[in-house]
Amino acid sequence: MKWLKKLFTIVALLLLTIIALLFIFDYEYILKGVRVVYFTGHTTAYIDDTKHFDTHTINKGITQDFPLHKDYNKVEPTKKLNFINERLGTVAFLVIKNDSIWYEDYAKGYSSTSLTNSFSMAKSITTALLFKAIDDGYIANLDTPVKKFFPEIKGEFANQLTVGNLSSMSSGLNWNENYISPFSMTAEAYYSTNIQELILGLKVTEKPGKSFKYLSGATQLLAMCIKKAAKRPLANYLSSSFWKPMGMHSNALWQIDGTKNEMEKAYCCVASNARDFGRFGQLWLHNGVWKGKQLIPKALAVKAQSPQFDNGENYGFGLWLSNYKDKKISYMRGILGQYVICIPEDNLIIVRLGHQRDFPNPETNTSKDFTTYIDETYQMLQLH
Repeated sequence: MKWLKKLFTIVALLLLTIIALLFIFDYEYILKGVRVVYFTGHTTAYIDDTKHFDTHTINKGITQDFPLHKDYNKVEPTKKLNFINERLGTVAFLVIKNDSIWYEDYAKGYSSTSLTNSFSMAKSITTALLFKAIDDGYIANLDTPVKKFFPEIKGEFANQLTVGNLSSMSSGLNWNENYISPFSMTAEAYYSTNIQELILGLKVTEKPGKSFKYLSGATQLLAMCIKKAAKRPLANYLSSSFWKPMGMHSNALWQIDGTKNEMEKAYCCVASNARDFGRFGQLWLHNGVWKGKQLIPKALAVKAQSPQFDNGENYGFGLWLSNYKDKKISYMRGILGQYVICIPEDNLIIVRLGHQRDFPNPETNTSKDFTTYIDETYQMLQLH
């Protein structure tokens, strides 16, 4: 038994040493990551993890019923759609045709009111808030310098960085978009308690506005600018600007870093349901119009869905773009296969929420599941 006691002592000392080193070198956020992810039986961030974080509530107003299409759920899903939904753990699949719900299906344990993590679909929502801030006069235009809000931003090209550069992913920031290493900026932003401190430690090391480079840190800095300009929490601004006017079905939650700043994690982490995410897709589909009212300027909504750079032709402002099937498609996208796919020419929106997505194709920046959801939806529409 002595050897067992000795082994236990050695392991305990080793763990205490590791924990101490994490705190000494400012990596204590890793402990929260271990607690939230591995201690709950997962290996990465997951769609139901919001309960482990502090949040701000995005309050709804008077709910506007989502109309059901006259052919609601009259068509069965294709075998291929069933297969991919089961393989990748789809929890919600929704098709909106002509502004009415044409088809919807939910996995066991999930429903039309279930809140799951948006992940990077929140980037599109943050850009919508930027456009609203411009419309409200809080921010002059897309060329407004970031230094107007944060003069402490450093780097050779810091004076040239604009809020538009942040939204179009052409910031030139020295952010490292790494989803694997627990020591990465992305992991620290997700689990740390002071995201603003992390962001303000970045530098603008490349000339902004010249080329596309997808960086979550850019959206986070954009959100910080919007918050400072509007002088209110982003969740409050999102509620008054979109959630209430659009009659969302449910309150939503936006994860915050938990510090005295209570900064929303704007590059990710809005927890909502498929129907309300779909309503946001309708806003993009109709170029900022909701039931006859222009909630965001049309020119900006159109710009968001237009390619900005030769090396990033599949990204606009806060939205991914595609010409799949020779159709002009814009879409919101999250890391685990969260999609709100907008196809204006057919007045069609496809919403998919779930646990996994296929590996992306580095040449197209899309993955096979994205095109499969589109193909099978059109197949279902043809079957009717």
